[in-house]
Amino acid sequence: MTVTQQIITVAAVVLGTMLTRFLPFFLFPAGRETPRYIQYLGRVLPPAVFGLLVVYCLKNVSFLKGSRGIPELIAIAAVVLLHLWKRQMLLSIAGGTVLYMVLVQTVF
Repeated sequence: MTVTQQIITVAAVVLGTMLTRFLPFFLFPAGRETPRYIQYLGRVLPPAVFGLLVVYCLKNVSFLKGSRGIPELIAIAAVVLLHLWKRQMLLSIAGGTVLYMVLVQTVF
C-alpha cells in the first residue's frame, strides 16, 4: 500500500467514525423529542441482537454427537444464572465466556 493509499484509508476510517458518532446528535437534537420508532428500536434491538448472537454461536453445535454441546449448555446455564443473580450483563457474558473456555481447554 502506498503512502497516499494509507492516508486515504485512514481519512475514510476517521470520516466514517465521526459520521456515525455525530450524526445522531444532528438528526435528534436535545430540544426535540425522539421519534417513537427510534424509541421502539432502542427497546427491541438489544434483546434481538443478543438473540441473534446466541443463534449464531450455537448454529454449528451438535448436541447429539459425543461430548459436543455439553460445555456450551453449561456455559449458557451459567450466563442465565449469573444474570438472574446479579443483573449485570457484562458479568454474565464474561463469566459464561471464561467458564466455557476453561471447560473446553481442561475438561472436554
